[in-house]
Parts: sequence; structure tokens; C-alpha cells
Amino acid sequence: MIKTRFCVISDTHNCVPFPSSDTQHAYRLPLPHADVLLHAGDLTIVGQLREYRVILDALKAADAELKIVIAGNHDLSLDEDYMKLATKGQRRTMGTEMEVRKAKDMWTGEEARTAGIVYLEEGTSTFELKNGAKFTLYEEMPSFDNLGLMLPQIYTSPYTPEFCQWGFAYDRNEDRFNHYEAVSKPEIHNIQAYNPVPSWPAIDIMMTHGPPHGILDKTRGGDMAGCDNLLTALKRCRPRLHCFGHIHEGWGAERRNWDENSVQKLQPSKDVVIQPGGAFVDVSTGGGVPLEFGKETLFVNAAIMDVQYQPDNAPWVIDLDLPAGD
Repeated sequence: MIKTRFCVISDTHNCVPFPSSDTQHAYRLPLPHADVLLHAGDLTIVGQLREYRVILDALKAADAELKIVIAGNHDLSLDEDYMKLATKGQRRTMGTEMEVRKAKDMWTGEEARTAGIVYLEEGTSTFELKNGAKFTLYEEMPSFDNLGLMLPQIYTSPYTPEFCQWGFAYDRNEDRFNHYEAVSKPEIHNIQAYNPVPSWPAIDIMMTHGPPHGILDKTRGGDMAGCDNLLTALKRCRPRLHCFGHIHEGWGAERRNWDENSVQKLQPSKDVVIQPGGAFVDVSTGGGVPLEFGKETLFVNAAIMDVQYQPDNAPWVIDLDLPAGD
């Protein structure tokens, strides 16, 4: 097993890290060094081309070998199905049709590729790092790298239950994560899983924009806004790490033991994370209590924006043991 560091952020909403001289925010330059940077979506406010440019430049500067990015419900112009149904007024908000086409080109083109940025949608891919570690991640939709070659395996998904007619949405009664054999009563499920989440031990890392039900998903009104079907899939999949955002006030992490149905909350205070520039968690062998794959999952809500859309939350920095490549 090889110790690998992940820097995880989400819901930046067009906000770049503060200058290094800033002493009030953990989200500042430089972002913590990592082998892999994960951005779990909501790059922008409404998916305008100029918004993508701002955050793309920020991610290019990040110190990570690999930077995996998915969209969120605010990244409207990256949702092709949404754009087909958008009104003329909505399209004016997001820019011209040509700008919309340029949005995906920006995230999949040579500029992004050269900076180590990989934009994923929905399906499974595998990556091998320079340190020799290999991990499989689930995304939603089979993805290809920027050269048109099929990527090795990892699970990611930009989709969340429908909310106020934003992008990448599905009905709450729609199950896009499980196949018929994976649910106890398939006759009452509206199963639309074109790329169902594989079962354990296929997936090491899972990145979705939204949370599963009951895990770091509580809104300020007290509702649990996460997806039940995603939770069902996670119980089968049991990845080492599942990261997401979407519910800003759910920022935090928890280590869940599936067999014992126990949870260890990891919620550092704001003053603790400001000085180091992140919330650091070590579940590798070097951390003393390594995560047990198949028995435990580390969940991380990495929303940078708080519920008032202020960038007061910290990046998460996760040390994790991964299997060696071939």
C-alpha cells in the first residue's frame, strides 16, 4: 500500500483562494500540496465562460500531479441536457451558444490537460500516480481522457436530486445509482441507472456533487437533503473515500464503520484550520489507525462556501493508503 495525499474542495462558486498573506481564511494560497486534488463541483455561480476561466486558472496553479474536476448543479452550461431545455433568458444569463460549447472545451482541452486537470462526468475510471499508487473512482457516464482514450477506472457524479430547477438534476424517486438486483424492492424503484455504482471492492474513491442521505447533509432548516439511493449504493460499494459538497452547512468529515454501524465525527473548529490552511486527516498506516477497506469509509463534505456564500470553510487534506499499480 502507498500513502497518497488528497486535497479536496467543492462549491467554490467562482471564488479563488485568498492571497497567502490573508490570516482570516484557510482557503488561501497556496492550496495544500497533494498528489491528487479533487473538486466536487459548483465551480461557478451560473456557468458563465468567464467564471470557468477564473477557477481554471486557480486550479492550474495548484500543486498536485492530478486534478480531477466534476460539475455541480450551478455549472449550468456543462449540463447539455439542461441547455437543450433552457429558455432564451437562461441562455443569455449563461452566455451565447458558442460560449456554452467552449465551456466543456475549456475543461477538456490542451490547456487543462497540460496542467494535470481531468474533467469527468459519470462512470468509472482508474488512475495510476507517479508515486506508484493506483485508485479506481466512480463517475457518472463513461469518460474519455483528453486524447479520446478510455480512462482507467474511478466513480464520480455531478447529479443531485432536483432543486429549484438547477442543472444536473434528477427526481428524488429516480434511482440512477443502483441496478435492479441491488435493491430489496425493485418494483417500487424508478431505476434509471445507466452506469450503476459497482459493488465492493471495485471502487477506491467516489466523488459526487451531492451527499448521501443522513451523512453531512443537514441544512440550516434541519432537513437531511442527501440522496437515499446514493446511500444504498454506498452500502454496496464501500469506497475508501467519498467526497462531495452541495450542502454548504454540512462541511465536515466522518469515518463510518459499516459493519459496526458506528460513526466518528471529524469536525475541527475554524481557528484550528486557518493556520495550516486546511483540515488534515491521516487515515493511512502512518496515521496510526489506518482505514479498513471494505469495513470503513471516510466521508468528506468539502464545500468551501458556507450557507451565506462566504468562503469560510477549509480545504480537506486526506492521507490515505492506496494499492500499488501493476
